[in-house]
Amino acid sequence: MAERAVLTTGANSGIGLASAVELARRGFRSIGSVRSEAKAEVVHAAAREAGVEVETVLLDVTDAGRCEEVLADLRLYALVNNAGYPVMGAVEDVGDEEARRALETMVVAPMRLARLALPAMRARGEGRIVNLSSIAGLVTPPFSGWYTAVKHALEALSDALRVEVARDGVRVVLIEPGGVQTALWEESERDLARMEAEGSRNAPAYGRFLRMQRLIEPILGDPGHCARVIADAVAGRAPRDRYLVGVDARLVELTNHLTPTLLRDRFYRLVLGI
Repeated sequence: MAERAVLTTGANSGIGLASAVELARRGFRSIGSVRSEAKAEVVHAAAREAGVEVETVLLDVTDAGRCEEVLADLRLYALVNNAGYPVMGAVEDVGDEEARRALETMVVAPMRLARLALPAMRARGEGRIVNLSSIAGLVTPPFSGWYTAVKHALEALSDALRVEVARDGVRVVLIEPGGVQTALWEESERDLARMEAEGSRNAPAYGRFLRMQRLIEPILGDPGHCARVIADAVAGRAPRDRYLVGVDARLVELTNHLTPTLLRDRFYRLVLGI
């Protein structure tokens, strides 16, 4: 296992940090990408506390040149595309620049890294590409249109890539967590609070959304649970194509399939007052 290098992007917090540590615990050469030395120290401190070693590499996944440099020095067995952030707000409240940044970070970058990792995986006749999607890759509630759009896109690209590289012994896996206790929730709250302060016509609904979000925070899942699922997908001889993680994710998927669109839309409008 120590000869099998695994790169986890966005490894300084949440699911990424838990995954980098868990992969090291499983015996892999675990490497986490971070965007600063300060964040690298966070990873090293967590690894020391867990009694394992996690290497770090400075990488902004939106920097194509840097991606090429990093992947050229690593003959990866597995790539865990985790880097990302929430994009909250009504579609009309999210500008072009913010939308492009989200697409670059959470759609273009993961596929670029996969493309760069594939030659080494193909040469060794095996590999894993694990893409962190979300239950948001399967359903689309209001006020998260752009976030769900990038996750839907990641799902589609992963489905295509899975078939295209299967003959090379490379497995492509989607991880679809429900709500998880990470800093992303705090970021989404800041985004909605900012739009509310800027006088968005959706301000009253944003307030309701935030209150609902705070109510469910105590029942959010643990990043460590998701990390164990990711590690299973990397280490398993025959990983599944998709892993729904969390009771809430399974419930949301089931409800989405069983509820007519008209009824679902009316429910959202009633609850949010839109």
